[in-house]
Amino acid sequence: MSVRFTLRQLEYLVAVGQAGSVTLAAERMNVSAPSISTALAQLEAELGLPLFIRKHTQGMTATPAGRDIIREAIATLAAARTLAELAEQFRGTVKGSLNLGGLLAFAQVLLPQLRRTFSNLHPDVNFHQLETHQAALIKGMMDGTLDVALTYDLALPPDLTFIGLGKLPPFVTVPADHPLTKLETVSIADLAGHPMVLLDLPYSSDYFVSLFENAGVKPRIAERSSDMGVVRALVANGFGFSITNFRPVTDMAPDGRKLAFLPLTGPTQPLQIGLLCRKGGTASLTTKAFVEHAKTELERLLPSMILSA
Repeated sequence: MSVRFTLRQLEYLVAVGQAGSVTLAAERMNVSAPSISTALAQLEAELGLPLFIRKHTQGMTATPAGRDIIREAIATLAAARTLAELAEQFRGTVKGSLNLGGLLAFAQVLLPQLRRTFSNLHPDVNFHQLETHQAALIKGMMDGTLDVALTYDLALPPDLTFIGLGKLPPFVTVPADHPLTKLETVSIADLAGHPMVLLDLPYSSDYFVSLFENAGVKPRIAERSSDMGVVRALVANGFGFSITNFRPVTDMAPDGRKLAFLPLTGPTQPLQIGLLCRKGGTASLTTKAFVEHAKTELERLLPSMILSA
């Protein structure tokens, strides 16, 4: 029996399996939902198996056979990338696909710039971009759906490689008229009693809370959000201060209200920003070229985004 399917069909299969819905998979891959639905239907017909249970209000759930086939599809796609990378090395060209991840805390500022400048040099590279939290970036690196990710050195497993590019110390964001703006710098002790707006992302929130725990202070968390723009807007509207490590390019919150940034003094642990790869993951000429490009660009961009005492 001869079974015929395409790598694109396998990519769509894996995307739906990870997203749990055709709509979300289509958004992540920047294709139309009907294209994915058609590809899945063709793949199921070719294999002679239902791969998903379709629930109208609850999305898509992989069948037992579907789960096994998705796992093998991930391995097949990884093998296909290895073949493409080998061909790249022989041709000496930078082209093909690059699956790039970025941490939500700074993806909107850095990823578009890195992509633009890299694409200007290597227009034949086809980018797939994902902005998400640290846990999802690590998962994407582990299962092979991401080639490289720009992130922090938070909770990294030992079987991934992290290329550090710079240290970002934490700082405090407050409304422009906040009483703390009378101080040139603030300490964790100065923040005690003031309400806090916590950037509530996996691993990131633990880091921010640890700054208080290490100083023997309990933070007064008044609001939480997983969206950096919402955090800044809440701060600007007087709901509390926030702590972050990545200085925005403007002192305005998304709603136009003004913010102030204050260096945080004391024995606080900075975060290191860098590139996350699989071990041996920079063997691909395209991935290696992007890593080297990102090193150069971030050396230029990062100094303006660091706030220190």
